[in-house]
Amino acid sequence: MIEVDYRFPPDVDAFRQAKIIAIGQTAGSWDQRFAHRDSQLKKHLAEVVKVDNNVARIRFPVFNTENDIASLLTMIFGKYSMAGSAKVIGVHLPNSYGTRAKFGITGIREKLGIRDRPLIMAIFKPALGLSAADHADILRKVAMNGLDIIKDDEIMGDLAVAPTLDRLLACRRVLDEVQEKTGRTVLYAVNVTGKADQLLTKARLLVQNGANALLLNVLTYGFSVLEALATDPEINVPIFAHPAFAGAMCASEDTGLSYSVVLGTLMAHAGADAVLYPASYGSLPFDPNEENQIKNILRTRNIFPVPSAGIHPGIVPKALADYGQDVILNAGTGIMDHPDGSASGVRAFFEALERVGKPFTLDTLPYGALRRAVEKWGT
Repeated sequence: MIEVDYRFPPDVDAFRQAKIIAIGQTAGSWDQRFAHRDSQLKKHLAEVVKVDNNVARIRFPVFNTENDIASLLTMIFGKYSMAGSAKVIGVHLPNSYGTRAKFGITGIREKLGIRDRPLIMAIFKPALGLSAADHADILRKVAMNGLDIIKDDEIMGDLAVAPTLDRLLACRRVLDEVQEKTGRTVLYAVNVTGKADQLLTKARLLVQNGANALLLNVLTYGFSVLEALATDPEINVPIFAHPAFAGAMCASEDTGLSYSVVLGTLMAHAGADAVLYPASYGSLPFDPNEENQIKNILRTRNIFPVPSAGIHPGIVPKALADYGQDVILNAGTGIMDHPDGSASGVRAFFEALERVGKPFTLDTLPYGALRRAVEKWGT
């Protein structure tokens, strides 16, 4: 069974609205006209399990869905999402529901050969205007200084200034160079974009040409696209899920779905290997309770949490206290805008990792990359 928690405003009769959802989102109607088919219809009917503090839990039959996210969302909140104030704050799915990550935490660690520390990820900046050669130059600087993963900015599509395949081919040469000189594997999550009839073909082409990871704006392209990529045997690389558009679905207190549902539960059952979302101590306003729920939901399914947005070396102790080792710290300007350059930005993160557990103040920091980074971005 599938259980869903709906929060209603204080002035709403939660039980009455829950009954409307239970019937309206399953059988559609229920009266004596269908008495002769009672047993057949009843098995598809949802039921209100409990109502507490205007939060109602409704239990839906799993066979009302097609074991995917699209039919799940249509069932639990489709038409009713337009009926007034109600917010989905919890979705509880069977472990077998949906799509499992191909790689997740263990698979990404195996690809990188790193098992005992957090991973450091960067973002190509500036987001737009760089050529494919520019991307390769940036990648060489950060990869040669220990970076584990880099990704396209989510805004960068298949644009004339730097077509996706051109970016990949330029960066693939750098990845091979790093492998040859250092023995290290660095992942480059290429942003896969395009219309539905092209996107899967484009993703396969990228993998055939050396892409070792993909980035997908899941909420703008759709969960069905993520599921298609995750289940395609030719897409044998990790998929990094970006949260672009999540605020439009989640930010309201009274409507939509909670961040932990969208970026936690739904991503976890749609096949993502790693999920990006704002850190509560980053540059975007984000509830630490939601952040903690997302982290726990993802890890339950062996998926890497990737706190992002405003991540810089100064928050590393806090991040590690909250996350431990199984986390990817994702920094854009926190690496690329380092006062001594992007290579120093990477080194600053590793210096910060080494110092965890030691006193962490400006007075005790070395006069190196880390001190200058913390002076710029704060503690």
